[in-house]
Amino acid sequence: MALPKRKISKARRDKRRTHQKIEGPDTSTCPECGEAVLPHHACASCGVYKGRKVVDTDED
Repeated sequence: MALPKRKISKARRDKRRTHQKIEGPDTSTCPECGEAVLPHHACASCGVYKGRKVVDTDED
């Protein structure tokens, strides 16, 4: 079985892994209040989804 001739340096290893980073979830802004909202979810601050009030919040 083949073995590497030399140890791969940390810099070379890390350069290869630059594209394997974890990104945060994609968010959009709520058209009513401007807060960040996950796609296909009701807004946590105002309770609006697709232009309708669907969740009662304590903001009122």
